Amino acid sequence: MSEQIADQKRFSPAYRNYALGILFVGYIVNFVDRSILSLLLEPIKLELALSDSQLGLLGGLAFALFYTFLGIPIAALADRRSRVKILAVSMVIWSAMTAICGLASNFWMLLLARIGVGVGEAGASPPSHSLISDYFPIEKRATALSIYALGIPFGTMIGSYVGGWGADTIGWRNTFFLVGLPGILVALIIFFTLREPPRGMSDIKAGQGPAPKTEAPQISEVLKLLWAKISFRHLAFAAGLHAFVSYGASTWNAPFFIRIHNMSSTDLGAALALVAGIGAIGTFFGGYLSDKLSDRTGDKRWYFWVPGIATIIMVPFQLVAYLYDGVSAAIASLCVVAIMGSVYLGPSFAMTQALVSLRMRAVASAILLFVLNLIGMGLGPWFVGILSDILMPTMGAESIRYALCVAVLVNLWAGVHYMLGAKSVRGDLLETEAMNAKLART
Repeated sequence: MSEQIADQKRFSPAYRNYALGILFVGYIVNFVDRSILSLLLEPIKLELALSDSQLGLLGGLAFALFYTFLGIPIAALADRRSRVKILAVSMVIWSAMTAICGLASNFWMLLLARIGVGVGEAGASPPSHSLISDYFPIEKRATALSIYALGIPFGTMIGSYVGGWGADTIGWRNTFFLVGLPGILVALIIFFTLREPPRGMSDIKAGQGPAPKTEAPQISEVLKLLWAKISFRHLAFAAGLHAFVSYGASTWNAPFFIRIHNMSSTDLGAALALVAGIGAIGTFFGGYLSDKLSDRTGDKRWYFWVPGIATIIMVPFQLVAYLYDGVSAAIASLCVVAIMGSVYLGPSFAMTQALVSLRMRAVASAILLFVLNLIGMGLGPWFVGILSDILMPTMGAESIRYALCVAVLVNLWAGVHYMLGAKSVRGDLLETEAMNAKLART
């Protein structure tokens, strides 16, 4: 009981909000460094004489392979060691490697630097998700994770604007230096000001005492438990297919508008920054609506229905963005896509955390990110680049337009998985509650 009182003083509501805020800033840095490449692809292509397939590899698989495969062992470490220290060290690595991208003189040097960014960013989200799940109780968790996920649109917004401006003004090499180095300062703030919360701090009700001191299970145990839950299988594939479209489109949006609509990098960066900023609406309200509808109806299936409905709605707007010849209509359609396309983040992460026990959370998050990013980030941009190269001999510059149109249809497949996952989530959550109750008694 005395431990709970001490925790309440050390982790007051104000401090928890501060912690969420600094984790959010860290995620902004993450996505500035990750998204900056898209706006710099065309000048890199011209200077280094690269094909679209090579650009797709830089923007996707090169980063994703190391990001996804290292994410799980780093998350396992985070379930056993200080999540704050792991996050801070990871941020120093990815920020430094982003700056090093500016030194590349050929494809292979740039590829290795992007791999280095992926290695560092592998230690970002799993520890952060685990920290947030200990700072905030389950009824506020999807909203908190959605606020954290706002780092994606805000980071993309900054990366788009700075990338477009930098490509025209200071060159792609100096742009990498400009966005990479500030992340080291944010890493120091996290290291010195963020406190490690007790495991399960927000899951134990008042008067029940501290969380059980259980050992973190092996990665294989977490994977086996999650894979046995039908709802998680559908959630992982839905999120992965959704990300396939999202990363494929976001990586190639800048080349698309430059080639098809002849936009300058500066104007395009400002337009895509606007799109990303508007997308923050969906990022926040995806988690908020899922929490509210679930709380009001007592039905956890809303955590699947909300992103599933949004994913299906966005498909016609994506087709308009790539097939319509007017720039204004294309940008307006992308604004709707940005809102609908980011709805899935909060609900997906919150459900993953809810389906496992306390010391499985970082690994569970990493497993979801493994599927999401290997399918999405790894294959999406590469698929579009390869298809564009295949279509180029017959369609010329128009090849990128139709490669993107083929990719966006995958969202219909993703929507089906969200709806199928909703059918079994209530039973899977009951199994997890029973498992946590058993752990509490031991």
